[in-house]
Amino acid sequence: MKPKKYILPIIVFAQFACTSLWFAGNAIVDQIPILKDNGSEYIGHLLSSVQLGFIIGTLTFALLMIADRFSPSKVFLTCSFLAAACNTIILLPNLSITGIILVRFGTGFFLAGIYPVGMKIAADYYEAGLGKALGYLVGALVLGTAFPHFLNGINWSTNYSFITKGTSALAVLGGLSLVIFVKDGPFRKPSQRLLLNATTNLFKIKQFKIAALGYFGHMWELYAFWAFVPVAFQYYNKLHESNESSPFVVFTIIAVGLLSCIIGGYIAIRKGSKKVAVISLLISGICCLCSPLLFQLPYPVFLSVFVIWGMVVISDSPQFSTLVAQAAAPELKGTGLTIVNCIGFAISIISIQLLAYLSEHIEIKFLFIPLAIGPLFGLFYLLKKSPNKL
Repeated sequence: MKPKKYILPIIVFAQFACTSLWFAGNAIVDQIPILKDNGSEYIGHLLSSVQLGFIIGTLTFALLMIADRFSPSKVFLTCSFLAAACNTIILLPNLSITGIILVRFGTGFFLAGIYPVGMKIAADYYEAGLGKALGYLVGALVLGTAFPHFLNGINWSTNYSFITKGTSALAVLGGLSLVIFVKDGPFRKPSQRLLLNATTNLFKIKQFKIAALGYFGHMWELYAFWAFVPVAFQYYNKLHESNESSPFVVFTIIAVGLLSCIIGGYIAIRKGSKKVAVISLLISGICCLCSPLLFQLPYPVFLSVFVIWGMVVISDSPQFSTLVAQAAAPELKGTGLTIVNCIGFAISIISIQLLAYLSEHIEIKFLFIPLAIGPLFGLFYLLKKSPNKL
């Protein structure tokens, strides 16, 4: 039986609404008075605290098998309320810098019950065509990632109180809409008890391990690429003594991934998720290796290549999540998706920090070459001959 047509749009809306706490929140942190006046050195810690909160949260949720032992839609609702509450606390008067860092950590922690749990809910509804469903879902995350650059382009990020209240309300609406309209899916098979070795046992499954390793390679490249796109365009402007870039350019390069995630999902129905992942990794890996040459190209060509790169750097993400969900036992899908997200986001912090260090020691045009390690690593495991077909 096919799910009702409104199921996927509701999941996608709820996902975007709740993850806006992460991305829009990052766009306004430097506008908070205590940070604007004397806390600039804490901005980096504040941005990292959300990422760290998400990693600790996903690790906790995975070890406790939260998404598999309890109703995923109720977990999503609870975490949307708690994440919105953490987000709103920032508006309290006389909140210290340490307090702000802690509540941003809390926001990231409870987002662990939103992003991977949203994928678990989709997997419980779309046993067939999961790659297409997750293409829309990851596309919502991509749009959320690009959103701060859009806000900066229209100068809305200067009104931090408005954005904080708006994103908190949006997250609550997203959680409510999901629990009201999207019940637990027909393919959900809940775990009856806590298995402390569940995560380690998942990695003993050949198909799961290969899909997870491919995802880790993808994550090595993804967030570091997104983080340093503005740096690349600033360097291009300096090199050519031009002023071509703007927040809308960066928004476009990231947001175009929404289209590639959706298109990749439809291709996966006919060609399979593995093929979409392989092609995406191959093209993005080539872009990494050829990146020094891009800065000598005319601006329209330079921009076009980065747009293509922005598409392929993310189009494999929903397909890796599909492969992970399909490889895990039905009662461990949520745990599998959550632990893979946890490790993947931890890897992304390492690659971002590496590029931040290298940006001060090498010429910017060579900065993206180390990101090729991720696609090459992913391709190595995806293309290895295995007795079990992925």
